[in-house]
Amino acid sequence: INGEDPGRNFLPAPGTVTSFVPPAGPGVRLDAGVESGSVIGPAWDSLLAKLIVTGATRTQALQRAARALAEFQVEGMATAIPFHQAVVVDPAFTSEPFTIHTRWIETEFNNTIAPFAPTGMDEVDEPTARETVVVEVGGKRLEISLPAVLGLAVSPGEVAGTKKPKRKAVKKSGSAASGDALASPMQGTIVKVAVNEGDTVAEGDLIVVLEAMKMEQPLNAHRGGIVKSLNANVGASVSAGAVICEIKD
Repeated sequence: INGEDPGRNFLPAPGTVTSFVPPAGPGVRLDAGVESGSVIGPAWDSLLAKLIVTGATRTQALQRAARALAEFQVEGMATAIPFHQAVVVDPAFTSEPFTIHTRWIETEFNNTIAPFAPTGMDEVDEPTARETVVVEVGGKRLEISLPAVLGLAVSPGEVAGTKKPKRKAVKKSGSAASGDALASPMQGTIVKVAVNEGDTVAEGDLIVVLEAMKMEQPLNAHRGGIVKSLNANVGASVSAGAVICEIKD
């Protein structure tokens, strides 16, 4: 049971475990290193617990596994539990013989798992109207996308109302972009910077590599253009949503 978000291509998801309720019952064993209130930081491995389920037959073990996963409650942060719930009922895993292989997730798994949403928040249906506000911080120009319902008072030309569709899983690059701005999709540490201020890049080119929970995540350009306002240094810690750079025409 890892601290990763299967709805966002298994991005590392450090956070605080607000509630940890393990499963129990015949054939169910749990080895865990966390409890309610545990803080899971980005500097460590993403493993939270190991759930081991046995049965007299494989069918019984699968049924017990499905029940245990349904009972397992971890709140406050994303975990791989929804992925495991999908696997134990997938024909590729329940069939005899089962056909899951080492690259099954990448090549065969139909991932329809929704991105993690904290309790009380609707991750799918969001306000459709957005405002992109241009601000200056430390001499650097940044664009911030906010719900239009906030009614921000800004000068003409600084806000562009856009329609935002229902949220979908992020691309494999894990990039988070709004307009020209390229933002970090997760909390982590920059371990590689592949561009310089003023470089010309194409869509898909590597910008930086982030590391969190012992996993590296490339952050690629969401569009072609010139790198501006680059705010990335090797060893620097970034929060989820932090703007890495802008890519201008």
